[in-house]
Amino acid sequence: MAMANLARRKAYFLTRNVTTSHTDALRFSFSLSRGFASSGSDENDVVVIGGGPGGYVAAIKAAQLGLKTTCIEKRGALGGTCLNVGCIPSKALLHSSHMYHEAKHAFAHHGIKLASVEVDLPAMLAQKDNAVKNLTRGIEGLFKKNKVTYVKGYGKFLSPNEVSVETIDGDNTVVKGKHIIVATGSDVKSLPGITIDEKKIVSSTGALSLSEVPKKLIVIGAGYIGLEMGSVWGRLGSEVTVVEFAGDIVPSMDGEIRKQFQRSLEKQKMKFMLKTKVVSVDASGDGVKLTVEPAEGGDQTTLEADVVLVSAGRTPFTSGLDLEKIGVETDKGGRILVNERFSTNVSGVYAIGDVIPGPMLAHKAEEDGVACVEFIAGKHGHVDYDKVPGVVYTHPEVASVGKTEEQLKKDGVSYRVGKFPFMANSRAKAIDNAEGLVKILADKETDKILGVHIMSPNAGELIHEAVLAINYDASSEDIARVCHAHPTMSEALKEAAMATYDKPIHI
Repeated sequence: MAMANLARRKAYFLTRNVTTSHTDALRFSFSLSRGFASSGSDENDVVVIGGGPGGYVAAIKAAQLGLKTTCIEKRGALGGTCLNVGCIPSKALLHSSHMYHEAKHAFAHHGIKLASVEVDLPAMLAQKDNAVKNLTRGIEGLFKKNKVTYVKGYGKFLSPNEVSVETIDGDNTVVKGKHIIVATGSDVKSLPGITIDEKKIVSSTGALSLSEVPKKLIVIGAGYIGLEMGSVWGRLGSEVTVVEFAGDIVPSMDGEIRKQFQRSLEKQKMKFMLKTKVVSVDASGDGVKLTVEPAEGGDQTTLEADVVLVSAGRTPFTSGLDLEKIGVETDKGGRILVNERFSTNVSGVYAIGDVIPGPMLAHKAEEDGVACVEFIAGKHGHVDYDKVPGVVYTHPEVASVGKTEEQLKKDGVSYRVGKFPFMANSRAKAIDNAEGLVKILADKETDKILGVHIMSPNAGELIHEAVLAINYDASSEDIARVCHAHPTMSEALKEAAMATYDKPIHI
């Protein structure tokens, strides 16, 4: 069986990449000189508009492949939304707030007694800001190391090979490139009739820098971002109410996991108003008043809060790029249309990350960036959006990859389910953190793993064994027969795999 699996994985590795013909390879010929220029005015092999996870990774990879590369970033700090006002600062606050919550509610159970515990919000926010600052500087260091030219300013197309940049110093320069990659990311999706002032009505950006802990916080939208930021302020003392138009939180999540996840959040005193429509928001007084009604119509009610977080999703950011000037096609949602090589309909212009269809995730954008540049360089590139993991960084975390049970039923796929609760995991019990489970979905005939869903502490770390397994078409038996260290949380994944194709040991 082991030899058969090895042969299968080798065959998959050889066939999963898109083949590049000899003609295609000849089409991409470049000068390998790539000095660290003081300006982006000379012609580049690659120009990247946007310095977020997709953009800066694409720029570094292009330089590593020997291509003269310039990256244009309007913010003046690399890392994009993710590093500056998204993924990184939110995880810093999630960790800090969790430490406070543990100190206040769990330490005594472990024999650690404290006279008092209080929040020093300015210090907490400073720690978050320092983390961001160090990481952005780190990317600048990587640019210098790889000889990527960095232009700070707002870029827009003059032609398919020219970008006009209004620099943050007030100057204007033109950056020329044989291949231009649009990697401008996404922005907060606004709601009709709601004006975000980043004080009382905030986006995720404003929610990262509140000057004090609000007594009452209302979150509009029960997606990843809303639940994470709601968790931060809830742990610090806010009374949190989540208002969601849909009937479920995180609609993309596996249904069984979602129900357990919502119960967990409710135990943390987070309140939910599902199937509820926001009619109006009034911030004229000291606080904020929300008028809401049932999504299907009915009597209106008024909610009051100190702060309202608008977290209704994100939208592609392409404003001011002058895409229409060069004829780049977009869909109705404003996303740039690309082919399997990330090429737009305009020769020499490419797009990656949140501005194109697919999951709006930083790690997906990074993979887009690498694959796009590999194609430009005449090499192989590959990203499978069906195998991109997703994580909600609350406590417990929820992580998943592949199909949900609802998707398999809809597609008419015959499958088996294996589950294992962390209540039966020795490491989880030893550290008194045993909430959650692992759920594996596998093809009924072949045992090929189709989806894995984990709710647990550090689920975002545990999921990657499953991501690797799914990428190599592994079976649940493959995971079950791999020796896992004891005692570890990852043993729960092994036991769930055993439950999928046979029987688990410890339950």
